[in-house]
Amino acid sequence: MPKHNSMHAATAAVLVCLAAIGPASGSAATAPGQPGPGTPARFVSGPCPKPPEPIEALGDARCGILEVPENRSRPGSRTIRLAVARIPAASDKPAADPVVFMAGGPGGDTFDDVPFLVGSGLNKDRDLIVMAQRGNLYDRPNLACPEIDRFNEQAVGLGYGSKQAEQIMLKAVRDCRARLLADGVDLSAYNSTENAADFADLRRALAIPRWNVYGYSYGSDLALTYLRLHPEGIRAVAIDSVVPPQTVTLPWGWSNAAEGIDNIFKACAAQPACKDRYPDLPRLLTEQVRKLEAHPLTLNVTPKDGGKPVRTVVDGGALLNLIVAFNPLPKDTPAALEELANGNPERFAQARAAGSVQKTGEFAHGLTNSTVCSEWAPGYSEPDVLTAGQKAFPGWPDTVLAKVPQVPFQYPACGIWNVPDRTKVQRVPTVSSVPALVISGTFDVKTGASWAKDATRNLSRSTAVLVPGIGHWVVPQSPCAQSVLASFLAHPTTPDTACVDGLEPEPFTIVPK
Repeated sequence: MPKHNSMHAATAAVLVCLAAIGPASGSAATAPGQPGPGTPARFVSGPCPKPPEPIEALGDARCGILEVPENRSRPGSRTIRLAVARIPAASDKPAADPVVFMAGGPGGDTFDDVPFLVGSGLNKDRDLIVMAQRGNLYDRPNLACPEIDRFNEQAVGLGYGSKQAEQIMLKAVRDCRARLLADGVDLSAYNSTENAADFADLRRALAIPRWNVYGYSYGSDLALTYLRLHPEGIRAVAIDSVVPPQTVTLPWGWSNAAEGIDNIFKACAAQPACKDRYPDLPRLLTEQVRKLEAHPLTLNVTPKDGGKPVRTVVDGGALLNLIVAFNPLPKDTPAALEELANGNPERFAQARAAGSVQKTGEFAHGLTNSTVCSEWAPGYSEPDVLTAGQKAFPGWPDTVLAKVPQVPFQYPACGIWNVPDRTKVQRVPTVSSVPALVISGTFDVKTGASWAKDATRNLSRSTAVLVPGIGHWVVPQSPCAQSVLASFLAHPTTPDTACVDGLEPEPFTIVPK
């Protein structure tokens, strides 16, 4: 699912010395001395990417680009270039099998995740390899859509699922699509099958006999696809905040939201101080969603990081989607709802206003649309979204429930993006005996923890870990999960999971009456 940016290890979300690859539009031309269209993949050493905020771990990395065909199913397809970095192990005696990382999204900046990966110890005993998934920042072509980023900046001042917001959003989608097509981009080639083949080509190009795979959110979908299609050379697979390829659809977003929110509220009820202060959170949330959808708040809000006040609309849809985006954090959500009910919308309004400042051009919305519209959207429609919403949150306004959480206009956007249906080749379970670790958090409102079972039932040597009180992308937020992952990488069939026993969510924020 789309990567969240508010992780409190940074939140909220996808080697050898690599080319300083800045964002660039696609071109069908091939530079002199480079492989022509349709030629086999190859790795070319070069400088590392240079993010606006320097990433310390890239200082010692060996970097380059992987050159691959844009569309392997089409003879004569042009060559695209993917940014790669190999971050050395901290240990003086690293294991021979590195870890390759698959980021969330689809469309999130892989290199933005590097500090969290290093901070979680992914390169403690092994080299860590990261590659920007095709179409991402630092790739050529880069499928960024600044048109959509600019819409997102405007959206905070509009009704969450309003017709006005939809019209502006869909124009941005049309404009981005037209620009990418004019640049020669084959939108149908940006999908999980090609993405998985890129990682298979990377292992071969780097001459790595065996490696370990770690992916979160959409990266778990990709990791399972990769394991199914290219099992050779995979020693072990760890997936975090699981998106099973055979299960994920757009209506699925509602059951995820319901499960995660229910777990947050039940955890509050299990803490006496929280239960006493907020005795009926489901009722409170329903009341506030109904109230705000009927009478939205329109406020002038100064963003948390400063700047001029911005017009900010908080309606029922915005309220739900802020909770799904972990803004505020789960431990603060009951307090924020109580304050809202008592006339103080500051926490939610500040979170909503934060969207008025976007990192324009950093998120590959083109990759998102090409993947989601070919793999997650087909087979269902907007009425199915409403039905799923009504089942998840009975009694909520249909205007809220008719929109997919996080991506309210995705079905009409997919009608514009117009890529082929790939569900027959993608909605397939991965059956494997490769050792697997499946990590979920009980507070995950984006990829509900219960869906991990859809993956583990077909992974015969899998270990499932459920971490209480943690939301989306568990490992960077949980020292215990980091310990389990390290143990798994050392002993894939017998990881030490003892630290999970007895874990409890941290205390919720209690505001005075």
